[in-house]
Amino acid sequence: MELLCLYVIILLLTMFDFSSGIIYNNKGDIEGQFSCSSQQPHQKEEIIQLYLSSDDLKIHCFFHSKTKRSSQEFLSVFTSGGLAPSLEIINSTYTGIFHFNLTLYSDQANWLIIIPRENITKNTEVAAIEEWLVRINLQHGLNIYTTEGTLLDTVREPILQWKLGAQLTKANLIKLYPHVVGLKVTKCPCANDVALLGFILNSAGNGVYIGLSFSGFWKYDDTVWYNLTDMIYSQVGEGHMELSVVDMVLTNHFFVILTSLGLFISHDLRSAYSPLLKFSRADFCGFERRDYVKGKLWYNERCFANTELHEVDYVTVTFERNRTLSEESSCFYSPAPFFDWLPCLPPLSKQTKSMASTVITFLVDQEHSTGVYLLHNNQKTTVVSVHHLKQNKPKLKPKFPPFMFPSSFSSPVGIVFHPRSHFLYAYGNQVWLSIDGGNTFELLADFHDDVIKSTYHSFYTSDIIFLSQSGKAHFTKAGLETYSDIGSIADNIFTLYYDHMGFIHKLTPDKFVAGGPHAALGNSQLIFGQAPDMGFRTALAPQYITTNEMIFYAYVPPSEPQETIYTKTFNNIHSGKVIQSRNTGKAYIREILQSHKSAEFLSAVIAEVIEPFGIQDVTQSPCLSSTLSIAPEQDSFKLTLQQPSTQIIGLPLVKIIVGNPTVLQVKVEGSFDDADNYLMKISVASQYMLQGTTSLAFIIGEASTDCFVTTFVPILKSSCSYLKSMHHNPSKVIPLEDWLSGVHKDSQGFNMIKTLPINYRPPSNMGIAIPLTDNFYHADPSKPIPRNLFLKSKKSGKFKQCANVSTREECNCTLDQKFSHAVAFSDCREKVPRFKFPVTHYPVSLAIHSEDGRAPVKTPYLVTVTEVNERENWELKHTVPENVKKLKNHLESILKVPVYNPSGLNLSIRGSELFHFRVSVVPGVTFCELVEEFEIYVDEVPLPFPGHTLIAIATAVVLGGMIFIVFMLQIRNIHPWDKCKTFLKRSKMN
Repeated sequence: MELLCLYVIILLLTMFDFSSGIIYNNKGDIEGQFSCSSQQPHQKEEIIQLYLSSDDLKIHCFFHSKTKRSSQEFLSVFTSGGLAPSLEIINSTYTGIFHFNLTLYSDQANWLIIIPRENITKNTEVAAIEEWLVRINLQHGLNIYTTEGTLLDTVREPILQWKLGAQLTKANLIKLYPHVVGLKVTKCPCANDVALLGFILNSAGNGVYIGLSFSGFWKYDDTVWYNLTDMIYSQVGEGHMELSVVDMVLTNHFFVILTSLGLFISHDLRSAYSPLLKFSRADFCGFERRDYVKGKLWYNERCFANTELHEVDYVTVTFERNRTLSEESSCFYSPAPFFDWLPCLPPLSKQTKSMASTVITFLVDQEHSTGVYLLHNNQKTTVVSVHHLKQNKPKLKPKFPPFMFPSSFSSPVGIVFHPRSHFLYAYGNQVWLSIDGGNTFELLADFHDDVIKSTYHSFYTSDIIFLSQSGKAHFTKAGLETYSDIGSIADNIFTLYYDHMGFIHKLTPDKFVAGGPHAALGNSQLIFGQAPDMGFRTALAPQYITTNEMIFYAYVPPSEPQETIYTKTFNNIHSGKVIQSRNTGKAYIREILQSHKSAEFLSAVIAEVIEPFGIQDVTQSPCLSSTLSIAPEQDSFKLTLQQPSTQIIGLPLVKIIVGNPTVLQVKVEGSFDDADNYLMKISVASQYMLQGTTSLAFIIGEASTDCFVTTFVPILKSSCSYLKSMHHNPSKVIPLEDWLSGVHKDSQGFNMIKTLPINYRPPSNMGIAIPLTDNFYHADPSKPIPRNLFLKSKKSGKFKQCANVSTREECNCTLDQKFSHAVAFSDCREKVPRFKFPVTHYPVSLAIHSEDGRAPVKTPYLVTVTEVNERENWELKHTVPENVKKLKNHLESILKVPVYNPSGLNLSIRGSELFHFRVSVVPGVTFCELVEEFEIYVDEVPLPFPGHTLIAIATAVVLGGMIFIVFMLQIRNIHPWDKCKTFLKRSKMN
């Protein structure tokens, strides 16, 4: 049965405007002066970059002008017309609209909005999260004026929580410039404005120096520079010299640095247990400094916000040398957390070892769970081979027959996935594109003797720049089968970088230069200079196909040398360009045709007529007196169109490519409406209930690279809904105001809320005075820790939220964390539900909340129950239907813990104080990891056996002894009281 999970309706004429990024201010001076800031009012910035801290988000929007009065006048004109900006905050799973106040104060020269952080996100834990897109409209719903920017959560962004090393001063930084011979840049996969820049130093320099930017390198002075040299020497010793950065990769949760003295991996960026970031060194036996300086890191950039269990980062390191007989490989890879580095090649049999090729690149394709190799052997043959991964290791048998490139692809450099997509590029002296995971490739560009040495990508705008060793920059859009030459860079030392909004930046050791996206008013000329002329000197033979369509044949003279024939043929660079006649006439090139039937006409283009071409006579053009003919070969002359063999869901105007069709089934329906808008209805359904992720690419195949948006790549998941969760229904609901006050009495006057002591830890099985759990409740590092007399208790107990702080205020516990049942926030938990002893048959009622509503948890959702502090003295009772017993027994044999039926589940507790339970749905019945926790504090507990008995016996013994003594005194006629009085009288007389 098909399980429908998503419908997508796309109006083409508006979809690409919605995704078009910055709308540039070219309508007038007033619009060109509009700006917004979350830091300083009236601070003019080139783009809108907002920052979300632990405080409320305060945004000022204003018009820049020469005087304050004119700014106020601008605002008064808009507000008098009932116009005020609205702010839309967007990421892949969230959209929120907030409106600025329409009323202005008398002296106010800007619009102001204050948004509580909780209204945007309630999360504060450090994690890989998407940088938000913000869209500001002068009137929501009206297309008067719209601009876009970014919003970065500085509280949660992992790398921003750390100090990388000793901070460099400006003076010390300048001293490094003469020794810099190269630059390496890496950026956060989810927030591209957060990036790191490393200096590659010559032999005279020594050290690891890295700059951190959270604003996309727009301003040089905003970059914070760190010296990590001492960290490296603490791992390798002080005797080594010529230390330098070689390569860097910033993954979702780790920072990997390849230096001339080894590979170093940071600790998990999400666990900020100390302010200084620590690194560990990965050992590769047999590799020395001369190998590391020629090493290279490879990484498939994917954002793992809302991480699934199957989403793992992989990093590969390759060394430019042939492996020796004693070495396993010159290529190694590792999944996060990058502890175990494995040879890239699977173990080869004895028959195939002699045929092994050199691994140029190895990338892991997370969409398909495959490893993709770029191999080059001694016969100068270049091959791409794709292998399934099993337990993070590639299988020996390839998934597809290896793809063999032609001999013209003689200088392969690497392969790269466009970020968050399935577009795979192989590059070197040619560029090849695969849209099916490496099964097949199509030639995108041939640069002959010029070799592409690096690529730069923007997920937001789908821009790709291929930079050659000669400094020439070639530009394309993800998925397009055409490209453009956009200029060149003459700097000797530089690197390129795309920020989150798709702006291209040229980074040099001492300054940064920012350009715009390529399609944005030609702003990239600031970096690449004037684009070269893409024409070529040869005759074109035109022929009309229809009144609006023509074909142009490119003529190749018979005397043309073989090595320069390519200069007189059409290729992919001409697709999407315009043929323009000197006199009159323009035609838009839609299709490139290649043929080898004739030596003189090797290529042609099909073009759509924009302006009719004028007719000339012999007096205007003497060449018209000549004739041009095509001689037939054999029976006929035929031009053929070579098309990709990949199966593509084809529709007019737009191609739709499913990255991993085994995960999701995609159906497409297209039609034109009455306004000639082309509508596509895409229905997406889970395929065989498989869990996974796939990209879905929408490509306007005939679009020019000058178009701002040609490709739109949403990410689809067959997985648990982000809105699905499991909740415990307490037997007694306590209002929030009573939780805040700490008092809620039942009908008998018993307070049902317990305020825990500071730094409380529940008892252990060894007794109340010997807590052994690592979990503190109501933590305060400034206060003493109770029940901490015994050695075992002193060794246990670890702060989480309050780690590395000195007071409870510095723990920054939010109200939600203080009332959270999760053990992860136990430091913040102050109050818990309180019950009288004994607790018997307490109903453990569970419900699943989702976008479809609320439903009780019942079979087949079987559950496991554990006490997080490993306490005993509790018992669960449930009934197991006959049709569930077999499943229950099977799960218990696998999980090694009891499995319960959630229907009718009840709990009895015979112990005292705090019990903290975790309920988990067993794996295999849902994509979701459904977990819920709840606490019960048992109070007014009588003394355990034999306490009451011992007290009764002791009392009886004491009373019996007293009676016996009195009896003995009476029968012997002894009167102690009389003797006491006599003794007192004698004392007085004396």
